[in-house]
Amino acid sequence: MRKTTKLRLVIAASLVLIGCIIFWGAMSMLKWDFTKLSTSKYETNSYEINEGFSAISIDTNTADIVFVPSETGAVTCYEQKNVKHSVTVKDGTLVIEVVDARKWYEYIGINLASPKITVYIPQGEYGALSVKSRTGDVEIPEDFHFTSIDISERTGDVTNYASASEGVRIKTTTGKICVEDISAGLLDLSVSTGDVTVSGVTCGGDVSVTVDTGKAYLTDITCKSVTSRGNTGDISLRNVIATERFSVERDTGDVNFESCDAAEIFVKTDTGDVEGSLLSEKVFVVSTDTGKKEVPDTITGGRCEITTDTGDIRISIQRS
Repeated sequence: MRKTTKLRLVIAASLVLIGCIIFWGAMSMLKWDFTKLSTSKYETNSYEINEGFSAISIDTNTADIVFVPSETGAVTCYEQKNVKHSVTVKDGTLVIEVVDARKWYEYIGINLASPKITVYIPQGEYGALSVKSRTGDVEIPEDFHFTSIDISERTGDVTNYASASEGVRIKTTTGKICVEDISAGLLDLSVSTGDVTVSGVTCGGDVSVTVDTGKAYLTDITCKSVTSRGNTGDISLRNVIATERFSVERDTGDVNFESCDAAEIFVKTDTGDVEGSLLSEKVFVVSTDTGKKEVPDTITGGRCEITTDTGDIRISIQRS
C-alpha cells in the first residue's frame, strides 16, 4: 500500500473519531434527548370549548391524538409555532383542523419532535367521530360512546376502546389496529402493513378485516358474519361465533380456528395450513393439492368448504 493511501486512511479514521467524540460530547450536554436537535420550534397551546357539541371532527397532518375524560371541555396541542390547530364548534360539531402557515423554505430542517393533540371532554355519549391524519397514533378510551367512529390514517397505530352503535371503521396504511371490549353495529378494519387485534367485541352486524401484510387476531367475538381478506399473514380466530358465515381468504398464511362456529364456513388459502376446532358438526367439502386432509366424517350441519393449494387441512369438532 502506498504511503499516500495509508496517510489518507489515517486522516479519514481520525476525522471519524473526532466526529464521534464531538457527537458524544454534544449529546451528553443534551442528556441524550434527540428531540433537542430539532430545528423546528414547538409550543403548547390550550383551547377552551365554550359551546355545546355532539359530533367531533379532527383533521391533522402529523400528530398523536388522545382522548381524555374531563369535567370540562378543552383541547391542548403540542404543536409547531407555524403549524397550529384551530378549535371551533360548527353546527354542533367540534372541529379541530391543522393550519399550516409555513413558507416553502420552512419545510427544510430537522424535525424529531412529535406533535400531540389531547382532547379533554366529559365522558358519555356523542354523535359521529371522524379522524383524518397522515402520521400519528390515535387512542380512544372506553369512557366514550359514539354513534359512529371513522378513523383514516396513513402511518400510525390506532387503539380503540370506545363503542359505536352504528359502526366502527378504521383504516391505516402502515400501523397496528387494536379494538377491544366494545359493542358496535358493524366493524370494518383495514391495514396495508401491520397487525390487527380484535377482542371482546359484540357486533350486531358484520366484522370485516382486511390485511395486505400482517397478522390478524380475533378473540371472543359475536357477530353476524366474519369476512377477512389478506395477502401475506396468518389469521387466528378464538371463541368467534357468527350467526351466518365465516369467509376467509389468504394468499400466504395459516388460518387457525379455536372453539369457533358459524352457520357456514368458507376458507381459501394458496399457501398455508387450515387447522382448528369448531363447535358444531358441518358438511365438509375440502380440497388441497399437496397436503393432508383430516376432517370429521359428519353429514349434518352447515357447509364448511376449505380449499388450499399447498397446506394441510385439519379440523375437529369440539364436544361439550
